Amino acid sequence: MKTLCVLQHVEAEYLGLMEDHFEGRNIRFHYVRPFTPGALMPANTDGFAGLILLGAGPKGVVSGSLIASLGPELRLTRDFLASGLPVIGMGVGCCILTTAAGGGADDAPLRFTVETARRTKPGALAAHLPEVFPAAVYMRDRPVLPSGAEVLAVGAGGAPMVFQLRDNCLGFLGHPGVKSAMIEDLIMEFEETPENTAEMLPTLREAQGEIAAALGAIMVGLIQITGLMQASG
Repeated sequence: MKTLCVLQHVEAEYLGLMEDHFEGRNIRFHYVRPFTPGALMPANTDGFAGLILLGAGPKGVVSGSLIASLGPELRLTRDFLASGLPVIGMGVGCCILTTAAGGGADDAPLRFTVETARRTKPGALAAHLPEVFPAAVYMRDRPVLPSGAEVLAVGAGGAPMVFQLRDNCLGFLGHPGVKSAMIEDLIMEFEETPENTAEMLPTLREAQGEIAAALGAIMVGLIQITGLMQASG
């Protein structure tokens, strides 16, 4: 049974709807909370089949209240990349991924959007990415993709919403398994919130069923791209 290292940056965020999909495939996940007193970051990739970088909330990598453990997280991400292991970044986590992979991040304000993402080609995500799907974004900053990155889906303004690095690494601007309760908890956890929060929460709740339906296909493609169901060599 394979185990994923999942890095959290705030108390309220977690894998959400993705947990059941991993558990159903006998893929375990271990949450690491470097923001809590006494918590230790993994020193290397030992014992893990992949890395997931979460990133919902007001913490940033180049603006606002910066992630305190950013340096160690970048080193760990580079270790996973160097080892050829899959890395999945969501929200500000995809900014950590692009930075570690030779790209970077630009400052952007904390925002809360629920929009329709559109795939860029039929074969995206091993041909399992839906043609259109809802993407909920609650984050600050934006990724700067490194050379060789492939955009799999874009938002209404043409900005990358899903991208692939190398053969087995993925970035999602929005959390594909987000639950509305997760965003509600983030709003209560921090004083800083986007101005449109009150109007966007009902929109997210209405889209919850579509998010869950799209996730089924997305997870099939994600598992294929990352090779997490393959036997260890």
